[in-house]
Amino acid sequence: MVIIKSEREIELMKKAGYAVAQAFKVIGEKIRPGMTTMDVDSIVEQIFAANGCTSAEKGYYGYPANACVSVNEELVHGIPSKSKFLKEGDIVSVDLVANYKGYMADACRTFAVGKLSPNAARLVKVTKDAFFEGLKQVVVGNTIGDISHAVQTFVESNGYNVAREYTGHGIGANMHEDPSIPNFGKAGTGVLIRPGMTLCIEPMVMEGKKDLRVLPDGWTAVSRDKKLTAHYENTVVVTSNGYEIITMYEGEE
Repeated sequence: MVIIKSEREIELMKKAGYAVAQAFKVIGEKIRPGMTTMDVDSIVEQIFAANGCTSAEKGYYGYPANACVSVNEELVHGIPSKSKFLKEGDIVSVDLVANYKGYMADACRTFAVGKLSPNAARLVKVTKDAFFEGLKQVVVGNTIGDISHAVQTFVESNGYNVAREYTGHGIGANMHEDPSIPNFGKAGTGVLIRPGMTLCIEPMVMEGKKDLRVLPDGWTAVSRDKKLTAHYENTVVVTSNGYEIITMYEGEE
């Protein structure tokens, strides 16, 4: 069941979204070769606490950290580690969910560590652009399938694949709510888009084949062919005349 949010609920979600955006801003300023993925997690914990938020990821089905920090061929759910050091040319997807007084916001960015190869830089750009292609379909009266189809078409036209096992989703008092928002699908199908819906649109893009495997830690999903992956996500509020992104900081591209 899709839950339409009240103005009060949306305002609480915006507080959570602000904390997510501020965490991304600080990570973008500080990320560098030699940091560990646990250093990234610590930044998230500090920024969330400073903004009256907690991590909705920590403890979720036993997940042990404040953030998912996934490097290179790791698509999603990478567990931060004090022994995993970032190096020049890595791409690092940081997926965050902040909880503010019982309401949540969820987003992801793929960061560059130092200077990227042309192939890695292109993958990151196409993944981000795919989000905005999907966002164009967030129009009252359109369907979730319109978003999914737009993301898939754009990604595949650029020579990449979208993951099938993981999807975008609704969000609110729960991290994952209806509707599911796959990154592939048929236009004109699925749930109708209505004002007050709160959606997480999140292209998860693979440089090689779309096949994944989960590591023995039970969380980290990686590309089977070990090629690069990238992930970009925002929480979006559907309005009567369009949408509002609540997980981007002022001045973010």
